[in-house]
Amino acid sequence: MNIRFLNAAQVELDDAFDWYENQKQSLGLEFLDEFDSAVQRIVNYPELHLQIDENIHRCLFKRFPYSVIYGIDVENIVIIAIAHQHRKPDYWQNRLN
Repeated sequence: MNIRFLNAAQVELDDAFDWYENQKQSLGLEFLDEFDSAVQRIVNYPELHLQIDENIHRCLFKRFPYSVIYGIDVENIVIIAIAHQHRKPDYWQNRLN
């Protein structure tokens, strides 16, 4: 399966990296490592994670308060959002159109 990012999800990933990196050197890299781990879990078991809408799933980070919101189609995993768990839920739903 191919991994694709919506532009808004890439911006969220970059912003979270920058924020953590500004808090402590290398913390942003640890955040990216955790993101990579989540993506590997998604690629290996795309249907395993909580289904929150039709063909939309959420994979929680283990260490940071974030989740990967993603959709699945025949050939792609589409990363819709890198969502902070303590902020507005479902803010990303307008990206599905």
